[in-house]
Amino acid sequence: MKKITLILMLGLLSTGAFCQQKADIVVSYEKKSRNWATDSLQKSNMTLLVNSGEAKYFNDVSLWTDSLKSTPEGKKQWQEIIMAACMTKDAGGGMSIDLRKGPVKKIHDYIFTRLSDGSLRHYTKLGDENIYYDEPLSEMQWEIGDSTVNILGYDCVSAVTDYHGRRWTAWFATDIPVSFGPWKLHGLPGLILKAESNNGCTFRATGIEKTDRIISPMYSPDAYDRKDRKKALADEEHYLDNKEAIIKSKYANVEFQGRREPKKYDASRYSLEPDYKE
Repeated sequence: MKKITLILMLGLLSTGAFCQQKADIVVSYEKKSRNWATDSLQKSNMTLLVNSGEAKYFNDVSLWTDSLKSTPEGKKQWQEIIMAACMTKDAGGGMSIDLRKGPVKKIHDYIFTRLSDGSLRHYTKLGDENIYYDEPLSEMQWEIGDSTVNILGYDCVSAVTDYHGRRWTAWFATDIPVSFGPWKLHGLPGLILKAESNNGCTFRATGIEKTDRIISPMYSPDAYDRKDRKKALADEEHYLDNKEAIIKSKYANVEFQGRREPKKYDASRYSLEPDYKE
């Protein structure tokens, strides 16, 4: 793969909002994390739009879904696409809908990081609530190591950090001098191309390209309520531990098929930020 030479535009970035919103590169990542419901590793594809001053981390299917649903015309178009992809007619004339067949939003994370603000904003869905919160970039402090690995043709240096109850090891490429990476990872003198936590979650870059895509703001931000991060994570654990009862209390006619063994959420195993338990 031909290496990308990133042209830093720090002078231009300080002169206009338009330049701040335009990405220089787009990075694709494969994320592997353990699913709480099945205790199996699951893969997801994530995207990072980045320039020298800001970054946006998201899933492209989710971005496509939210961009369409942000307008009445787009929402109608989205419904037509989903129905065409997911609806099946049987021989008797009946219809069924299987959402697993279509481009359905499954990942709710959007993470915006800006050096000028010195903060990070995370939009997500925890439990049954759409929420967001801010946190300072200063919470992540790295110790740079001496081991190296080559990823996509870039020589990457290792670094470790303790962050929100997890130890992370990351590998960053100094040839791409932007201080961002997948998820919330940031603060190194080069783009993070690989990272792994001590609960088995991993990110690995699968592609890097030049781009002129705009780092668009959040669609429908008014649909999200500001929350305290630790309180939101604790509320999510309560929701997962009591999901059926909570749903039944809201929708009296809902019935769950089959007996389900009660299973408690283990933050030490599944959460990327288990410090809310401290």
